[in-house]
Amino acid sequence: MKNNLLFIVFVSFSSLIFGQVYEVGAFLGGTNFVGDVGSTNYIYPNKLAGAVLFKYNYNPRIAFRATYSYLPISGDNKNADRTLPLINGLNVSELSFTNTIHEFAVGMEFNFYEYDLSSDDNTWTPYILVELAGFNYKSITAQPTPTSYSVKNKTSIALPIGIGYKSKLTGNLAFAVEAKFRYTFEDDLDFVSNKMPNVNIEGTGNDWYMFTGFSLIYTFGRPACYTNGL
Repeated sequence: MKNNLLFIVFVSFSSLIFGQVYEVGAFLGGTNFVGDVGSTNYIYPNKLAGAVLFKYNYNPRIAFRATYSYLPISGDNKNADRTLPLINGLNVSELSFTNTIHEFAVGMEFNFYEYDLSSDDNTWTPYILVELAGFNYKSITAQPTPTSYSVKNKTSIALPIGIGYKSKLTGNLAFAVEAKFRYTFEDDLDFVSNKMPNVNIEGTGNDWYMFTGFSLIYTFGRPACYTNGL
């Protein structure tokens, strides 16, 4: 009886592990920033960035995903598409910054069409995604002198939304093209904040950062049938 019970548990566990579709992949692309410094174009990649992801395909329409992203960002008011005034005698048009974001995000991907690489028909689809992200970056803590400032690592949350297209390449390999937009609850990713009294050009909105890229994806654990879900 005990052996039979152990066998049933093993079969059930194996079905859970290998009875669904999993994906691992790597993204390569570019980032851009929209805030108080630099361009306000929402798709204008100017820094090389990358990400790795893991996905669990709940059914041919729904996938849950976790992503780690390494996202350098920068901005330069020489590329600003708005008029910038003199503030405290400072030529704001000469302001620039660089920062680096480390982000971990979890969320859901929704396919417009059924997607199943084991099928001859359902091997491509556009998709949308929504996530919740935690990210770490450098933030200004003080400006001891007009020409110097101190920084520290700061952690916050963001709300990423994105669009993409994915398709089978060959066998278990697929590719995706994706653009993801993150709304943050911070206004200091560009080092412009009330901690810098000599530079007070903050707007009324919070900062955004974006990533546009291409990924290669490997699929494993092909099921006989999907879970009946959403």
